[in-house]
Amino acid sequence: MTRSKKIFVGLAVLFFASLFALVYDISRKTTFPGSRLKDNVQKENHEKKDTAKRTLTPKSATQPL
Repeated sequence: MTRSKKIFVGLAVLFFASLFALVYDISRKTTFPGSRLKDNVQKENHEKKDTAKRTLTPKSATQPL
């Protein structure tokens, strides 16, 4: 292997290692947007629960047109 090929391979390995480290760091600090969807749906259903066991009317049905 010539000297220029060794330098190229070394720089390529260094580039991909730093790219992997950057992607790993960013992925540890963020969450998948859909992962909180289940929690939000359960939270909404819990907030709308009626303790008197009545049916709830939507807000749009109670507002005049």
